Amino acid sequence: MGGLKSIKSKLVIFAVLATLIPSLGLGLLSFRQNETQTSEKVTNQLLALTNDASREMELWMDKRVHEANVTATSSAVIEGLPAPNRSQTNTPVKNSRALAHYLRSVQEKLDTILELTVMDAAGQIVASSAQTPATVKLPKDWPGSTATEGLVIVPARWNELYGTASLSIAVPVLSYDNIIKGTLVAVLDLRTLQPHLKNDTKSPPGEVLLLDSDGMILVGSQVDTGKRMQFDVSLLQRLLAQPGKPLVFEGATHQDAIGLADASRELAVTIVAERDRAEVYSAWIEFRNMFLVLVSSLVLIMAAVAFKMGRSIVGPLQRLIRAADRIAAGDLDVRLTDKRNDELGHLTRVFNQMADRLRCSHAEIMAANEAMQQQNQMLETLSITDSLTGLYNRSKLDAILADQLARFKRTQRQFSLLMLDIDHFKTLNDTYGHVTGDEVLTSVARILLQSVRSIDYAARYGGDEFIVILVETSADQAQKTAERIRSQVANMRYSADGSTIAVTVSIGIVQYRPDYATPTTMLARVDNALYEAKRGGRNRAYCDHQETAKPRELNL
Repeated sequence: MGGLKSIKSKLVIFAVLATLIPSLGLGLLSFRQNETQTSEKVTNQLLALTNDASREMELWMDKRVHEANVTATSSAVIEGLPAPNRSQTNTPVKNSRALAHYLRSVQEKLDTILELTVMDAAGQIVASSAQTPATVKLPKDWPGSTATEGLVIVPARWNELYGTASLSIAVPVLSYDNIIKGTLVAVLDLRTLQPHLKNDTKSPPGEVLLLDSDGMILVGSQVDTGKRMQFDVSLLQRLLAQPGKPLVFEGATHQDAIGLADASRELAVTIVAERDRAEVYSAWIEFRNMFLVLVSSLVLIMAAVAFKMGRSIVGPLQRLIRAADRIAAGDLDVRLTDKRNDELGHLTRVFNQMADRLRCSHAEIMAANEAMQQQNQMLETLSITDSLTGLYNRSKLDAILADQLARFKRTQRQFSLLMLDIDHFKTLNDTYGHVTGDEVLTSVARILLQSVRSIDYAARYGGDEFIVILVETSADQAQKTAERIRSQVANMRYSADGSTIAVTVSIGIVQYRPDYATPTTMLARVDNALYEAKRGGRNRAYCDHQETAKPRELNL
């Protein structure tokens, strides 16, 4: 039972294969770590992208503010505005036209500016480079105590007039003696910010979007600035609620994007950085696919080996199980082939030996069981029958009578009771002996069995008294049966000591009535009926039709 054929060796082989499971666990751990590293890497790249875009926006804004301040400090703008204590109506129209011409020339030189507008200290428009100039609502305390800090930035929005996103700034116009004369409003074209949002060589991969407070895309590194595009507001709120944590969503530049958002308080815009999720996880997906192919191959190999091992081990065990099931079901003619030389072969041979012993033991048990059943049947018959007459005994009679009473209560089906007594039996027994008396009792019992139906019951009540229970029988029908029994007994003759003996019986008849609450009550009724038959001269049948029973006084 040694060598590779033993179950132990096969289990060792299986254990060696099972060591592959930890390697698969390590592979899964590496897979998870790779996924985490990829997620951290893309998060850092997106954060760097938003930071770079924010810094470039600040630089771009500083340049635009500087250009606006330079324009506001030019002599053409300062001299074109009236003094603060003079009304606008006193300003010469010629100066306004010259100032508008100057503003248009400056706007043409600065491609980042869509419009330049000059307002006086009262907020009235003096001149503008546009036909319909934009207005800026200045704070009440503007510019405050320090005139040089009077910059106002209007949040970026979509400008319907120019068909693009714009940002307005307002800077104070100061006189030569540093008194506020008015305001210069510059409407900036955010399209010029697009090239600065991302550096193709230095910036991390991804796209940058600038959104207003309503989720409208103002400008993006790869977005057509001539079209209005809306970002999902609920998604934007989720991104802002989790700063620095990327989410997966349907982006503006990619169908399946991963990105994060950062709010710029200075410019009142939201910076969204996003990347193509498929591109981000392409290497991760490739690694995952290779891992799945490797795991699948290992699973197939292990399944093939386990299947072959299972057939060599489980197959014989299944045959043993089926054979054991057949034995458990009672089929002992089972025998298995034992060609193997391993543990299973030894187990098969032991099983066959056990089956042989079971067959021998079963045969002995069956013989003993048959004899026991015969004895049990004999004991059961003796327990419910009278040994002399073969009729039911008193104990069985009580049980049958109780059952008939219960049956009547359920179905209301009538039954009747006969009580027989051999006339002058004591005298006959004393005169001719007990042997003759026993022959008479046996003959009367035989007549009872021949006279009743298979559904009726006949029992020896005690001594020379018999009880017959007639099922589903009325008193009139019972009287006919009683008369037939009486006549057959009367026609019977016996020979004893050279004499011929005639035997008669007296019979009492009672039909069950609802007022018979117990078997004892009914037996008392039929006993009284028997008494009436004897008092009437014996050798007769008497049926009790009275409502109450008379007390028995005759002792015969």
